[in-house]
Amino acid sequence: MRDFSYQIYLNLIQRLRGAGYGFQTLAAFIEAPKSKVVILRHDVDLRKWAALRLAKLEHSMGISSTYYFRMTKQSYDPGMIKEIAGMGHEIGYHYEDLTSANGDPETAIKSFRNNLAKLSELYPVQTICMHGRSGSQYDNRDLWKDYDYRDFGIICEPYIDIDYNKVLYLSDTGRRWNGYKVSLRDKVESEYDFDFCATRDIIDNISRLPDQILITAHPEQWTDNLPEWLFVKLFAFSHTLYKMHYRNKRIQRKFTR
Repeated sequence: MRDFSYQIYLNLIQRLRGAGYGFQTLAAFIEAPKSKVVILRHDVDLRKWAALRLAKLEHSMGISSTYYFRMTKQSYDPGMIKEIAGMGHEIGYHYEDLTSANGDPETAIKSFRNNLAKLSELYPVQTICMHGRSGSQYDNRDLWKDYDYRDFGIICEPYIDIDYNKVLYLSDTGRRWNGYKVSLRDKVESEYDFDFCATRDIIDNISRLPDQILITAHPEQWTDNLPEWLFVKLFAFSHTLYKMHYRNKRIQRKFTR
């Protein structure tokens, strides 16, 4: 069974469900968290059609999850967003306004307001999540040092509002579950020390997992189509090498200036 295929994704969901986990969107979790639950979060960074494909798969399993959309042509598609929302999934804003504004908070908050309003015409957005944009020296979360997203009716930013000493965070960044080791921003502070690499590692250790889990799965990482799967695998491998040996070092030098 190939990793990052829909077959193993379904297996992961089924095993979690069999272990007694329920599933909630992020907004539902914030408003009324289940005691044993998985929050499925999807950052739609690239290849937006992969999000629709995954949303249909989850819908067929009776699961609602949260999809975060960037305001870029690779991600934003009003018709597709409405279709995903129509399946019962939550829609959120995957914001990157501070990096797009080259660190200028006044320009960034205007952009944030406009983009949020545009997305909210399609769905009543309640949660937002920063896009890492790790090629930039600016961290999009720093926008909230000057402003408060709650003024916009937002109830949660998962990198800020969730206690990851109580909620286990798992992300497939870099097409591996321990990609936080080479990621500048897709990682959290936590006392949990699981070091999963493959999806099978998670499945084999479900009995050891805590009762509340947030899983970030990027839709473009997952496919059953072999040529696409090979392309994504090659891209993830080369991009990880690029991050490790060049980009991260360049950005970190900017941090220290």
